[in-house]
Amino acid sequence: MTTASVLPPPPPVPGGPVETAPPTGGVPERVRVASPGRVAGAAAHLAALGVIGPAVFTGLFSMLGSGVGLLAALLVGVVVLVVFVYALFAVAWFERARVDGLYDLGLAPLRPRRSAKPGFVGVLHSIWLQAIDPLQWRAVASFSIATVMGLVTVTALAGLAWGLALAVSPIFGWSNTRFLDLIPLSGAGVPLVGVIAVIVGVATAIGLAILHGVIVRAIFVPSREAQLVEQARTSDTRRAGAVRAAEVERARIERDLHDGVQPRLVSIGMTLGLAQTKIDDDPEAAKALVAEAHASTKSAITELRQLARGIHASVLEDRGLDAALSALASRSHIPVTLDVRLPRRCGRAAEEAVYFAIAETLTNAAKHSRAAACRVDVRVRDDGSLWARVEDDGLGGARIVPGGGLDGIVNRVTAAGGTARIDSPQGGPTTVEVNVPCAS
Repeated sequence: MTTASVLPPPPPVPGGPVETAPPTGGVPERVRVASPGRVAGAAAHLAALGVIGPAVFTGLFSMLGSGVGLLAALLVGVVVLVVFVYALFAVAWFERARVDGLYDLGLAPLRPRRSAKPGFVGVLHSIWLQAIDPLQWRAVASFSIATVMGLVTVTALAGLAWGLALAVSPIFGWSNTRFLDLIPLSGAGVPLVGVIAVIVGVATAIGLAILHGVIVRAIFVPSREAQLVEQARTSDTRRAGAVRAAEVERARIERDLHDGVQPRLVSIGMTLGLAQTKIDDDPEAAKALVAEAHASTKSAITELRQLARGIHASVLEDRGLDAALSALASRSHIPVTLDVRLPRRCGRAAEEAVYFAIAETLTNAAKHSRAAACRVDVRVRDDGSLWARVEDDGLGGARIVPGGGLDGIVNRVTAAGGTARIDSPQGGPTTVEVNVPCAS
């Protein structure tokens, strides 16, 4: 039965699990980086970065130097270095968003890395993962290159302005000036040098803008070969997860049949056989045995229905994930609070993966965690993926065992192209998060 939650409200949907979700699309089409609008935008971006970029790097290097210098005062230096790591992340996030906004490359927003390890070790591991994140360092490298190019662009624009002043100088009677404060100019040479400076300034700004587009594409958009390799690797991973999930599911069905339905059917057969021997001698005892067999038959049918529901939930296909989870919560042995917000249906594979992950997690909570309540949150995230989080207030200490329920969750979600994160420190709570592409 669904009841009010005894757990605190769920946190906002996180940036995602530690694992990087595999790509779901094909090789992206080429993007024009030299269209007039993009060239003008890139020139403006470079000019702005030429002004703010040096200040940003001055702050970053000052932070790094302070952190290293204060390592002797252990806590202070470590804190400064941690701030430095996440300051780099902020720069990388800005650069990735800037580039995607300018060139429309279809880049996913940069998200902080998170470790699947629990406790303080998990915090340290998350910081380390963030410090070595290759996506972050690519974006920082792009920002660095753009800053250098921006300084040159600012210089070119300053030369352009100086050239314009020289070109119109005869109008205002400026007949004498010096080129670079060294070479005197006079007469017709003054506007001529101004025109040349304007041409050079414009050519430099346009050339740097076009070059910026080429460099950015090389940094952020992987080559066709690299994408095909990644797609092949992802397909292998999903196929292996599907095979493993099928093996775990087959073993579960065999175990449930062998330990549950099969002994009950054997008992029914023995009871009916005993009743048959007593029909003539003791009709009343035979009737009692038949009634007992009849009751056992009903129980066996119920078990078979539950087993079939574990293989295929018809309500999931007919009425969707929300209704299926409501039915699941109503059958749970512990109170479950559902918070499901689904603006639309997702793909069948995605809904099945999330449904069975939640079902297995609730089963584990009821059997092993001594939980008094569970909370289930389901959302469709901005990137089009189906995210679910199950938390119980039990004892914790859950671990992935080959062939076990958590192993089945991981393999089923992997087969659907998603990721799973399990956090279960000793003492609880146990949290299972899954994230599956809606189109899977």
